[in-house]
Amino acid sequence: MMDAKTLKSAEVLFDMAYAEDIGDGDITTNNLIDSNVVKTAQFVAKEEGVVAGLEVAEMVFRKFDQELEWTVFMPDGTHVVPGDVIAEFKGNYRALLTGERKALNFLQRLSGIASYANLCMKEIEGTKVEILDTRKTLPGYRYLDKYAVRMGGASNHRFGLYDMVMIKDNHIQVAGSITKAVEAIRKKIPKSIKIEVETTTIDQVKEALAADVDIIMLDNMRSTMMKECVDIIDRRAKIEASGNMTIKRIRKVAQTGVDYISIGALTHSVKALDISQRIID
Repeated sequence: MMDAKTLKSAEVLFDMAYAEDIGDGDITTNNLIDSNVVKTAQFVAKEEGVVAGLEVAEMVFRKFDQELEWTVFMPDGTHVVPGDVIAEFKGNYRALLTGERKALNFLQRLSGIASYANLCMKEIEGTKVEILDTRKTLPGYRYLDKYAVRMGGASNHRFGLYDMVMIKDNHIQVAGSITKAVEAIRKKIPKSIKIEVETTTIDQVKEALAADVDIIMLDNMRSTMMKECVDIIDRRAKIEASGNMTIKRIRKVAQTGVDYISIGALTHSVKALDISQRIID
């Protein structure tokens, strides 16, 4: 189930979706469909993937019909193939038609994220690597996008700028070095907050290791160089591989011995999962 913050985020997004899509009302449906007509509809998978976002879809329809009857056959996290009936719902016909596109926009996007995350997880089966998302989410959708990543079997990286230190090249340039950046920030944050440093060279890896950081990011490195860095670090810090991580490459990267692989494409290049709504009576 979605946590309270994720559902609240979905409520805010729904309000914006309502304003941009409905305005003063569904001029077609409201003038063609009697207000008392009740129908039953289904969500049907049209391609293979993993479902995510059914609670949001249900919320959308209940905004228009609080008496909606809602039955889920294939809950979030379930693998589906074409023809699978994901959910069935009965309610006011106007509500089903007016809510359809908004519900599907949420459901298809989140299912697309979950599906790609699941493909990535299958690609690294047999390794101990965790697939992580990034902050490259659609603005306003971070709670939902990261929820969908989990439904696909992958894991969440830091949620935002506030919950973990990430020292990147621009920070290092201002501070003067990795060592100086780590020393400066350690004086100002609680010990419970983890520190990660982005590195692009072996010398930077050695410096980050000497600074005793929690996580060392190997950014845009060749796999052979990653393996050399893994040997140097020798489990004295967690290791994240990042940069140009395609599904074709990640198994080779996982085999270098890193702990994490972060993939921006999980959320920044979403291909919606094809799901349709059909009226069955």
